[in-house]
Amino acid sequence: MSFLHNKWVTRGALGIFVLGITIGLFFLIDSQTSWLSQDGDYASEPDSIPHVEREIILPVFMHGMVVNNLSVVEDEVKKNQRFTDLLEGYYVSPSVKQQLNLLPRSVYDFRKISAHKKYTLLVEHDSIKTIKALVYEPNPIDYVVFHLKDSLLVEACQRKVDTLQRSISGRIESTLSHTIEAMNISHDLTNKFVDIFAWQVDFQRLQKGDQFKLIYEENIVEEKPVGIGRILGVYFEHSGNGYYAFPFDQGNGPDYFDEAGNSLRKALLKYPIEFTRISSRYSQNRFHPVVKVFRPHLGTDFAAPTGTPIRSVGDGIVEEAQYKTNNGNYVKIRHNGTYTTGYLHMSKIASGITPGTRVRQGQTIGYVGSTGLATGPHLCYRFWKNGVQVDALRVELPPSQPIDANFFPAFEQVKADLIKQLQLIPFPAREEQPEVAMH
Repeated sequence: MSFLHNKWVTRGALGIFVLGITIGLFFLIDSQTSWLSQDGDYASEPDSIPHVEREIILPVFMHGMVVNNLSVVEDEVKKNQRFTDLLEGYYVSPSVKQQLNLLPRSVYDFRKISAHKKYTLLVEHDSIKTIKALVYEPNPIDYVVFHLKDSLLVEACQRKVDTLQRSISGRIESTLSHTIEAMNISHDLTNKFVDIFAWQVDFQRLQKGDQFKLIYEENIVEEKPVGIGRILGVYFEHSGNGYYAFPFDQGNGPDYFDEAGNSLRKALLKYPIEFTRISSRYSQNRFHPVVKVFRPHLGTDFAAPTGTPIRSVGDGIVEEAQYKTNNGNYVKIRHNGTYTTGYLHMSKIASGITPGTRVRQGQTIGYVGSTGLATGPHLCYRFWKNGVQVDALRVELPPSQPIDANFFPAFEQVKADLIKQLQLIPFPAREEQPEVAMH
């Protein structure tokens, strides 16, 4: 056993002993750490945040304003209501009311508030019902916001309008009116169509089998149709004759032309109200329903409901605007040195229509009624040429300017493209219901 006393053996044994003690301590410390540690001592940072659930309330917008904490009151303007009547039962501060009273017409004319138009009140949830804003909508596109809470602010706004191109074809089976109703064509589209061809075609005497094709624009707001835009092209067959209408702008605004480039528009509109039923035609010997005698009727009667807008058939100057026993409320307009027109039996004359007033073609000058010597609501329309009263529906009027030679190549290209599009639209089969196509 003398080798145990060898110094090298003794040193090796000591080294092995020390190494064993070191390894043992390492595992002991590691295990002690695991025993002493607790759940979460080494958790990641996000888990240290308490778990909280919150309800997220998304803002609800109307007319550009958040309305989550407001009462929303929607209504229509009643007949004879004024703007201030819409505020009754709600609180508006005296300072804002004063600002409303002093609001100039250049900012907003309160006379424009009309019956049956929509308005919305945005009201605070307080005991006095404080109005934050009033929104008035004269039509589906435009709206006016009156901010009323702290100080008066008036904003004129418009909704986004999308335009779709549509096409339609139809065949006259009895009258245009019956065809319009059967096809569910909007009156706006019908009136635009009639105004284009009014001097070329007598729409009161259409024949069964007459047919038409239209390409037009329809305006869409918030996925709802709100009106008709431009008519982009027309083909109309009447009494075996074909008529085209092509829109073209020579620099003075769009106008409609036939295949040869002649203007379809005359100096004056043919109808003083949007197309409707004519109750009696011009006659030199008509039995008058009031005075019960036969006498010349130097005018054309258009039957229409009371309140139907009457439009000036052309630009001109108002010569007379008053009430007379026989004529009732009436307006007389001089268009130029040749033509003068008169509009009788109005329920009322439009605001601002007085002698000397300049009016534009299509401007509303009054409303259908039965004042004066009349038995029912209608417009008696009178027409003078060089001072002599003539039949308004048969007078020959000069057309507008044809296509200028400088624009003719461009017009020919527009015409060719539209003819191709119109030819692709089929006429409805006689047993089929006509349909509207959307592009």
